[in-house]
Amino acid sequence: MFKKILIANRGEIALRVIRTCKEMGIKTVAVYSTADAESLHVRFADEAVCIGPPSSAESYLKMSNIISAAEITNADAIHPGYGFLSENAKFSNLCEEHNIKFIGATGKMIDQMGDKANAKSTMIAAGVPCVPGSEGVIENFEECEKLAVETGYPVMLKASAGGGGKGMRAVWKPEDLKDAWDSARHESKAAFGNDDMYMEKLIEEPRHIEIQVVGDSFGKACHLSERDCSVQRRHQKLTEETPSPFMTDELREAMGNAAVKAAEYIKYEGAGTVEFLVDKHRNFYFMEMNTRIQVEHPITEEVVNYDLIREQILVAAGVPISGKNYYPQLHSIECRINAEDPFNNFRPAPGKVTTFHAPGGHGVRMDTHVYAGYMIPPNYDSMIAKLIVTAQTREEAINKMKRALDEFVIEGIKTTIPFHRQLMDHPDYVAGNYTTKFMEDFEIQSI
Repeated sequence: MFKKILIANRGEIALRVIRTCKEMGIKTVAVYSTADAESLHVRFADEAVCIGPPSSAESYLKMSNIISAAEITNADAIHPGYGFLSENAKFSNLCEEHNIKFIGATGKMIDQMGDKANAKSTMIAAGVPCVPGSEGVIENFEECEKLAVETGYPVMLKASAGGGGKGMRAVWKPEDLKDAWDSARHESKAAFGNDDMYMEKLIEEPRHIEIQVVGDSFGKACHLSERDCSVQRRHQKLTEETPSPFMTDELREAMGNAAVKAAEYIKYEGAGTVEFLVDKHRNFYFMEMNTRIQVEHPITEEVVNYDLIREQILVAAGVPISGKNYYPQLHSIECRINAEDPFNNFRPAPGKVTTFHAPGGHGVRMDTHVYAGYMIPPNYDSMIAKLIVTAQTREEAINKMKRALDEFVIEGIKTTIPFHRQLMDHPDYVAGNYTTKFMEDFEIQSI
């Protein structure tokens, strides 16, 4: 087992990893930028190393600084959390070169699944259902035009190196294809330095349902059932739940088996998520694989009583998994609390938190690095907390979330708490009748 783990991340996920390490008797090293010197992850780690100024490029994304921090503190492993370098093949390989265990996928696995066009061709070879469309990168517009006709409109153009909705364009008719092709490539080049595109059939009334998997170094994988992540704004998830209100036992079994097949085909090691689009007829299609822990992992932990961070560490240390699949015994919902103004087009709202009161009670979990007096920097993602509730039924979970949101007090900044409170009362959400298009028609009411 590892003696000391460096957490190459910040905020609530760094604190989350530190807590599990302490429970396992493993020493921890926090890294931080100068903007994060007062964050709780710095306070609660055994050691802390400043790795640069506020800019991510000069701190959390600067591989040489993180490797140096690991070496000077004698850390024998690095946990990357999510975001930043968590799915960076070069960083995974760099850790290996320095004889530091990267608690995550190998560089080869990240390369296989990180590029979306490459991932799709890999999954086709594995026999996992994929959305009809191009089997790889589209060479030119003439090929794009031909593929659109073969696939059938509407189609979705996607950046091969994309993420967060960048470089994506829905095209409903042939005359709009050229403009979409040019603008998507331009956006992708600006965001990722890569303008490679691929195409998929546009799935109408889709739900975004993902399957949590864990694989070990012996080629065995298991699944921990699904999370429904369909409530999104600009392809960014706002809330998640498990089990999905759209799921059937038969669909869960089929999707779980497909996810395990995907993980075992690439001999996946660690915690990962196989993401699917599911149409209104409950046909499901592989979308992508995230080779890291997910923001929404706590809801899975709550319904199957399973510490995913602990399992990541055990697997990285060479411990085999049982191979048993896990199914939800309870219902759990997560609301992402962001420092954003929901009444002003979700505009980021960094600043000083003057008052902070976290909700509590049975079945309420709070993952956060924020406290009264904390200054939320403008340099990073705006998520400042995750509020997770768990109950016997979905109806009880929604009622518990309403109560917890009413009890949650953050003053000094704007947050998305009012949005989530209204979401919990929305008839379509309460009925479980929502797709990835839900937010297009949602109107937040002024208070």
